[in-house]
Amino acid sequence: MEPLRNEFVWRKAKKRAAFVMHLRTYLIVNGGLWLIYLVSTFPFTGNDIFPWPVFPMIGWGIGLATHYFTAYGNLDEKQLAEREYEKLMRS
Repeated sequence: MEPLRNEFVWRKAKKRAAFVMHLRTYLIVNGGLWLIYLVSTFPFTGNDIFPWPVFPMIGWGIGLATHYFTAYGNLDEKQLAEREYEKLMRS
């Protein structure tokens, strides 16, 4: 029999675990892209080619930042809805 869980805390924990997995994937994939760039560019050509791995890092980084604020932000949808409700009631 499982112990009773606070659903809000459980959902928050799952979001944070998902963010950690997302961050790990981001680091591994982008590290691999940089490794491909370094291995294929400098030893063979000798000239500097624009560092193309910057583009996926920026694009994916925006999504990662959004995921971070969702997982670790202090506000959740319920709190935002309560604040908006209070504003509407005052006006």
